[in-house]
Amino acid sequence: MNKTPRPEIMLEIRLPEIATDGDSRAAYDTLYTDGDISQRPSFYMWLIDLFGIRPGERYLDVSCGRVHLPKLARARGARAHGLDLSHAALRLGRTQTGVRDVVTGNSQALPYASGSFDVVSNIGSLEHYVDMRAAVREMTRVLKPGGRAFVLVPNTFSLTTNIWIAMRQGRTSIDQQPIQRYAARLEWAALLEEYGLVVEQTIKYEREWPRTAADLRYYLTHPKDLLRVLAAPVIPLNLAFCFVFLARKPLNAQ
Repeated sequence: MNKTPRPEIMLEIRLPEIATDGDSRAAYDTLYTDGDISQRPSFYMWLIDLFGIRPGERYLDVSCGRVHLPKLARARGARAHGLDLSHAALRLGRTQTGVRDVVTGNSQALPYASGSFDVVSNIGSLEHYVDMRAAVREMTRVLKPGGRAFVLVPNTFSLTTNIWIAMRQGRTSIDQQPIQRYAARLEWAALLEEYGLVVEQTIKYEREWPRTAADLRYYLTHPKDLLRVLAAPVIPLNLAFCFVFLARKPLNAQ
């Protein structure tokens, strides 16, 4: 007896004025011009260790923002590239990091040849795209066969955000970005695998341990975030704040 295909289950929050990538670009230019949606330095240090990038590898960070990860990858000897929708983010990133191999572009139509990169990352961005499926397909396309992909996305059932906020306030967590989506772990994995990647490992993310004096001071003055760091080891994977999927393009893929 054939099983009924499981429906796609995903929570979407969309600002009313967002319909196209052009609308998203204008919104992100405003976000980067008026403030900064980057994470703390320790977050990027943790990720670059996780990626395990080797000297000489070609690396692409899709939706690189202010170019934090390409800067760290280049310091490890990688040939690092970045792409972002926002002109403002890249202008700031080039100035602050000195990385020049970054371009303004659309993650759903990457301006690179197929099989160009050993490693591709998409960190906290896939859930904000107009067309997530096209973006996954493009990440897979530009990877070399056997290449590695790292994708961080948010969990619908995060114990420390969505569940906590719903319990206390009766609301859904909103981060003020133009489009936001949440899904459970296997629903995100299914999206990645449907469009060409093979998920090899899933790592939970709550908050990273501080690796700089400034980040340590931040946690000491933000006890709620410090509590999330301390609680992270006992939070079940399926109730994590976010998932980092470690995936690979099959060796026999075109």
